[in-house]
Amino acid sequence: MRRRDFIKTAGLLAGVSAPAVWPSRLLAADKPVSIKFDSYIAETAGPSRLDDWFLKQLETRSNGAVKVRRYWAQSLNKVGEHLSAVRDGTSEMSLISPGYYQAQLPVTRGLEWYYRMNRADALHLVCRDVYEQFQPLRDEWEKRYRAKVMYWTNWYYAPLVTREPIKSVEDIRGKRIRGYGVANDVIQRLGGTAVPMAAPEVYTALERGVLDGVYGFDFITAVGYKLHEIAPYFTDIGDGPHGPSATIINMRTWEAFPEPVKALCNDIVGEIYGGKYTEIFDAAARQYVKTALAEGAKFSSLSDEEKRKAKALVQPAEVQAWLDNVAKPARIDGARMQSLIDAAIAKYDPQGTLKRFDELAAQA
Repeated sequence: MRRRDFIKTAGLLAGVSAPAVWPSRLLAADKPVSIKFDSYIAETAGPSRLDDWFLKQLETRSNGAVKVRRYWAQSLNKVGEHLSAVRDGTSEMSLISPGYYQAQLPVTRGLEWYYRMNRADALHLVCRDVYEQFQPLRDEWEKRYRAKVMYWTNWYYAPLVTREPIKSVEDIRGKRIRGYGVANDVIQRLGGTAVPMAAPEVYTALERGVLDGVYGFDFITAVGYKLHEIAPYFTDIGDGPHGPSATIINMRTWEAFPEPVKALCNDIVGEIYGGKYTEIFDAAARQYVKTALAEGAKFSSLSDEEKRKAKALVQPAEVQAWLDNVAKPARIDGARMQSLIDAAIAKYDPQGTLKRFDELAAQA
């Protein structure tokens, strides 16, 4: 590859003029920029589709000057190890779901809640803005864990997946439901019993009757795990988008990137926030709705009245619990962070267009 061709391409994509000469520290074609990308989830999962698109674009648009080694489904590090792996440089880049790091990421926990907004393609914009505006959030990633958030993502929407139909909040009462992260709090507040359980054990637990249902699995993953074979009822309970997450890169790795590579990364990230997230998740959700319907899944949504009841049980109590039990002891200005979140929600949520699984099923 001719280096001047890459500079020209990266410069045009970044919307700036390409430098006339590469500094001597930049890597030549026979020694490309190499990145290890390490994820605890499979390549077919929702966030993985976005990550893989980013990585492919980075390789393609750099004309091979950037090479990425991909490690999917815990093939390099196990669940819960990826944050420290990026910090220590044993992985350069990874998807981080904060629900697995609640003690390590107290500020980021302030981004985890339900029943505050409606659209998943607004949530990643909310997270982006708060990351840019709230210094303690940036410091948690960039100083404490020496990682830059390349872009924010999330897990689409999480249905309540049950063996029996759910038509009201009362129907949830007493049910044994597997949860994840802050989703466990939602289960408890709605009257269910949260059951901690590793994802690979869930199908068998449903089959044996140990669980009555599952919450905290995003829709795409739930169908991928074939949960509907045992628990065919997928219910929207009005909780909004699920599982804010971040794709991060080791700060030293980022700082060592040639400037054209940084510009190219920023340009691709701009496309993610500009609509590519919505495009990728919408295509995946439509595909999985079709599959689930063909295999007997039943889709429904709580009535507006029942959704209001559920919201009243969860909010503002869930946010207040973070303020009192996490932010205050850690001396985080939680009130300011939540006010920034409120402003971002008001800005972006009305613009969100990404349809939920039940909405797509109604159109099928």
